[in-house]
Amino acid sequence: MSLLRLNYCCYLLFLPVGRVLHTLAEGNDVWGVTSLDNLLYVLRNESPQEIAVYDTDNYRLQRRINVSNLRCMADMTACAYNYCLYISGYTDRCVHRVALPNDDATRWPVNDEAGCLSVTNTHSVLVMCPEVRKIKEFTTHGKLFRQFELSQDVVSPRHAVQLSSGEVILCHAGASGHGVCLVGTDGHVVKSYGGPRGSGTGSEQMNVPVHVAVDGNGFVFVADRNNHRVLLLSPALTYVREVVSREQLKWEPVRLFLDDDRRRLYVADNKLTAGRVVVISV
Repeated sequence: MSLLRLNYCCYLLFLPVGRVLHTLAEGNDVWGVTSLDNLLYVLRNESPQEIAVYDTDNYRLQRRINVSNLRCMADMTACAYNYCLYISGYTDRCVHRVALPNDDATRWPVNDEAGCLSVTNTHSVLVMCPEVRKIKEFTTHGKLFRQFELSQDVVSPRHAVQLSSGEVILCHAGASGHGVCLVGTDGHVVKSYGGPRGSGTGSEQMNVPVHVAVDGNGFVFVADRNNHRVLLLSPALTYVREVVSREQLKWEPVRLFLDDDRRRLYVADNKLTAGRVVVISV
């Protein structure tokens, strides 16, 4: 480990919980939050389906993007290289692509339940398919070029983020346990953090981890939904600290986006049909 990375690890270890910088106004529940070019994109469960666009300096509403044919969204992410947004449609089993800045929307079929999304270092799109325990990888225009089935010990997978090694960090919540694991390209678990469902502070107990974000040094942020907090794990998948506490959230964290350059964590904080976005300095 380099001295720079070691110092960074020590820095994160002794930081207190993150500081709340801003909270967007409450509205319908939020099912996607991402950022691109100093703009924040927020996807709410509204009718008609629109994406609200805010600046990331003052969090003022700049405009709205109308996207037709969206039903029961699962997630949203952005790709700076292809300059577009991706939205997964839970019921239509499609990924919707919104080209920026002209907002042209297209979609392609996943042919399985389309869950949470992430963008890889090679600018492809990872789609979690929880019903069949598969991760599917698509080009920006929807060509499927890779998929792998997860091993039997990964039950109810929720979200996956690919590392530069090709392995993925994945969160899951099922009968076999609630946790985060590193999964190889063959779908098998390399190492994991977690155990039986629970609420023990500082322990390996989580209660429905639903979304993850990974920074440039391999630290993992985990939305621990039913414990109303966000955890920070080391690159070795060991507990570091709570980065967002239940006192800083009003409801349940369901989606995360990390702006690594600004060290800002955007947390979608939901309950049933209401939601908001909390901006945390980390």
